[in-house]
Amino acid sequence: MSSQASIGIPVTGISTASGQGFTDDSPKDECGVLGLSTPHGEGVAQLAFFGLFALQHRGQEAAGIAVSDGQRARVHKEAGLVANVFTPDTLAPLTGYHAIGHTRYSTTGSNAERNIQPFLVETMHGPLSVAHNGNLVNATALREELLNRGFGLTATSDTEVFTLMLAAAGGQTWQERIERTLPAWKGAFSLVILAADQVIAVRDPWGFRPLSVGRLPHGGHAVASETCALSTLGCVDIDEVAPGEMVTLRGAELERTQVLAPQANSARCSFEFVYFSRPDSNWDGRSVHHTRQQLGIELAKESPADADVIIPVPDSSIPAAIGFARETGLPFNDGLIKNRYIGRTFIEPTQDIRERGVALKFNALSENLEGQRVVVIDDSLVRGTTAGPLVKLVRDAGATEVHVRITCPPITHACHFGVDMGHDDDLMASQLNVEEIREHIGADSLAFLSLDGMMQAIADRKSGQDDGYCNACFTGEYPLAVGDAQAKLSFEGVLA
Repeated sequence: MSSQASIGIPVTGISTASGQGFTDDSPKDECGVLGLSTPHGEGVAQLAFFGLFALQHRGQEAAGIAVSDGQRARVHKEAGLVANVFTPDTLAPLTGYHAIGHTRYSTTGSNAERNIQPFLVETMHGPLSVAHNGNLVNATALREELLNRGFGLTATSDTEVFTLMLAAAGGQTWQERIERTLPAWKGAFSLVILAADQVIAVRDPWGFRPLSVGRLPHGGHAVASETCALSTLGCVDIDEVAPGEMVTLRGAELERTQVLAPQANSARCSFEFVYFSRPDSNWDGRSVHHTRQQLGIELAKESPADADVIIPVPDSSIPAAIGFARETGLPFNDGLIKNRYIGRTFIEPTQDIRERGVALKFNALSENLEGQRVVVIDDSLVRGTTAGPLVKLVRDAGATEVHVRITCPPITHACHFGVDMGHDDDLMASQLNVEEIREHIGADSLAFLSLDGMMQAIADRKSGQDDGYCNACFTGEYPLAVGDAQAKLSFEGVLA
């Protein structure tokens, strides 16, 4: 069942099943956002579809697109992958000049249909639709304030908090309402906002989550979480939206305003380079692919291994494995083949299939591993549920030794800014030291990249508190107070 509605019709629906049996140990990002505005209005929903398709890696639970023709707004959103949610039939009614889109992995609120974005409401100022990447650490207080003011909440996502606060804000224009409301929001947010005749994008003053803007080839402009989506749409003049900046897209017009002063110490998420972003994206003036190769080079300098072959855990670790091999002079080869279509499934596996675990997602190439001392390069180790089975898979394929190298430091603390890593006590590195983890996963050796090595690769400088990146998941030193941050499902008690 989908949610397809125009303004004035409640966009609510049934809850959805969660994926079973095929999840991996990687951290999950919350989502990707997209916004675009064209002067001609031809194929705006189709453009949004292809932009979202390029952001699919940022969230696979649900997707949605809202459009406006200058007066009336419509939305279609549904659980599932972008290519399954949108068809020619579902895109056909989404006509207009302006659009925003969202592809979701939940970090605040469950993956129930009521939380699927974009949110769309009718206000005294016309239609308003909002989509969001990030996480508010003060969502509890803001939500309680809305309830005390008599608002009825229909969802358990902090995106609804953004939407209702903007709908009730004073001001003559949406820009004024955003500017008045922004100071109350504490945490990570890259927002795209659809009004009747424009799209507005805004980024938090810490710059946690990425957001970029570009000019469409046939007129108009687009914003997106990653530059790869803008490149897919043929955008030129691509530039990063600055922390604290508001960008207004109105057909051929582009207006940029610094509405909040950037924080003195910006806090870009270093994990975007380690894992989340697509390798063909650029952020902070840096190629993600090149940075990942540098992560592998730094890892090889710090923790080389006496081995015969380097293999990556595909796909995000491939550039790092290339860098590691280049630095050590050891050969790079494929040792694990990934089933890229397993993803999230709504089919309950049999017990026999479930017990095969990681073998559902990876197959080993025994001809490349048999009799070899193997270095396995992976981007991260979170809960430790995948590393052990992967080591066993490589050994069972005939490897005589298995050495594991991780391209970031041990993850010891939860993220409160839009990344689902679980709680501190879920994280293996918060409970065990490196030698205990090595023993647990069954590797012959295990090494993590140091914080200094990671920051040398990401920012060409050693780590420090002023390096412009958030490393709280490695250090526990958060760039702003997170005492009020809530667990992912903390708002589910009433709307269960």
